[in-house]
Amino acid sequence: MAEASSPLWTRRVRAGRDLAFFADVPEAAETLVGLLLDAEDTAVTRQTAEALARVGTVAAVRLIALAVAEADDTQADWLHTGVHDALLASGGAPEVAAACGQLARDPEEAVRRGAADVSVWAHATRC
Repeated sequence: MAEASSPLWTRRVRAGRDLAFFADVPEAAETLVGLLLDAEDTAVTRQTAEALARVGTVAAVRLIALAVAEADDTQADWLHTGVHDALLASGGAPEVAAACGQLARDPEEAVRRGAADVSVWAHATRC
């Protein structure tokens, strides 16, 4: 987790990839959302989103949804690109779409809103 606050974007990217498998751990989740919304380098945003989409669990997709709800337009574009790249490479669109379906009932409105966007991206990738 120490690499997530590194001044080097390459280390922050590595942190995002490594932590993606621990999206259900609260400390990792908080760090991952920070990496998804990295203000210094869009590569961190894109590659962390890609790593989480490849994991494809409800916990991983929930973090992407949270980031989408908070992202500015540029960050949202790079989140979309990361998710799109992961889904094309892994064929994981059905898993991500299913996770979004579960997140549509999340108690947090921001998660529901972000998951709706991610669901559209997953559907567009499958078509």
